[in-house]
Amino acid sequence: MTPEAALDALRAKADPVRAGEMAAYHKADREYLGLSNALTGGLATQWRKAAHDQAALVALAQGLWDSDIFEARVAAGKLFVQARMRPDDAAAWAWIESVVPQFDSWAIADAVAQGGQKRVVQDPERLDVLETWTRSEQMWTRRAAFVFALPFCKARHPNEIEQAARIRVFGWAQLLAEDHEWFIQKAIAWWLRDLSKRDPEAVRRWLEQNGPRLKPFARKEAARYLG
Repeated sequence: MTPEAALDALRAKADPVRAGEMAAYHKADREYLGLSNALTGGLATQWRKAAHDQAALVALAQGLWDSDIFEARVAAGKLFVQARMRPDDAAAWAWIESVVPQFDSWAIADAVAQGGQKRVVQDPERLDVLETWTRSEQMWTRRAAFVFALPFCKARHPNEIEQAARIRVFGWAQLLAEDHEWFIQKAIAWWLRDLSKRDPEAVRRWLEQNGPRLKPFARKEAARYLG
């Protein structure tokens, strides 16, 4: 699948009325086609499965991304969601890392994060990269550190790597607790809330020490499942 053919497939499904509504909602100045997440994701899955190799997948992702069409960027992000890539996922991760500084929309950022999360789990040493993002001047990059680290919240009985990752992200949350950008507060709360489903005591302890430094809405969201 070439980027041109993929863009043609997206445009063939365009809904101009819905596109106008999406443009008004997302506000970023780019072209919108009005496609549902299900449709965009379904096409991305087809293209991913048909790709000959990782290099072809990266080339497709770059072509879609360069179009700056909303749905094309979402689809590009969803091309790397497989749990394991063989023999390694270095090219996929390099592409993901290259576009993070270009984030300007939560929907696009979260689509890329779906693959980014898989790549960080495949190689947890990439948490080193995420840690550098927490010091970025760009808000979306700081936010990405927490969103990419969400998989480490899932295990009820974490292994050594998962436990170390949690301790590390707690540190990032402590560092950025007084960053009052709404999306940063929301990302910290999201990460804490997800972890509270598996390790409520750890989240409770963190909130006791650091909760007052969060905005009230974020503190409430982080504690939603703590009772």
